[in-house]
Amino acid sequence: MTWHGEQPAGSGLATTGTATTGTERGAAYDGPRPAEGRAMSWLGGPLVAFDLETTGTDVESDRIVTAALVRLEAEGAVSRERTWLIDPGVAVPEQASAIHGISTDHARRHGVPAAAAIEEIAGAVAEVLRSGTPLVVMNARYDLSLLDRECGRYGAESVSERLGETPSPVIDPLVIDKHVDKYRKGKRALQALCAHYGVPLDDAHDARADAVAAARVVRRMGERHQPVGLLPPAELHDLQVGAAAEQSASLQAYLRRTANPTAVVERAWPVIPRSR
Repeated sequence: MTWHGEQPAGSGLATTGTATTGTERGAAYDGPRPAEGRAMSWLGGPLVAFDLETTGTDVESDRIVTAALVRLEAEGAVSRERTWLIDPGVAVPEQASAIHGISTDHARRHGVPAAAAIEEIAGAVAEVLRSGTPLVVMNARYDLSLLDRECGRYGAESVSERLGETPSPVIDPLVIDKHVDKYRKGKRALQALCAHYGVPLDDAHDARADAVAAARVVRRMGERHQPVGLLPPAELHDLQVGAAAEQSASLQAYLRRTANPTAVVERAWPVIPRSR
């Protein structure tokens, strides 16, 4: 894990030094607007973005290979970052390696042990949220759930356990984009969102590059769709809980009509609860 940058006050990223491990389309949005006297909009302050690259897409069985936690100030400049390269303890499938560029051999030679890295990552994410700084996570339902399962796998306290509550405030560009521009055709992956909102993404599927792009694209969303951009972080988080559930219900209904009459789409956000 590597650290770069000076420590801004109240960032929720308190560690310093070297760590032990390692153009617009669609109808205008007409949503709720914040009342006078409410807390400051999330656009007015810093954001910390989190991203993972992994061995696959199953939150229950796949593993983290790289992770990044990057603080961006209100004007968009990166002021602090932490990155991890992890030996996941399992082979990195060729399909995954072709996406993010980390092979099994590279992870084993240069990665830190997974148990130590997961402890550090969960602690760092919890620290950010405890500080009140919004955590930007593209497709949070995946990344935060996978981190939760990794914590369980290695006996580390989850982010929820460290906070005593569900991780909050989280800002998810995927959920927000679907909420403010529901009927836009085309893909909603990070690269597509960056192209739509005019945000550069030069090194897709690098955890740090994806984290930075996610934070910048969600700011662009907030600036373009001010009823969302003017909300305080806690209210935006609550809006996304409902929006994510509605989006999942809509997808489930579509799948049941067109492909699989028994399809079930997860509605929980930002973390899928562990099965008991």
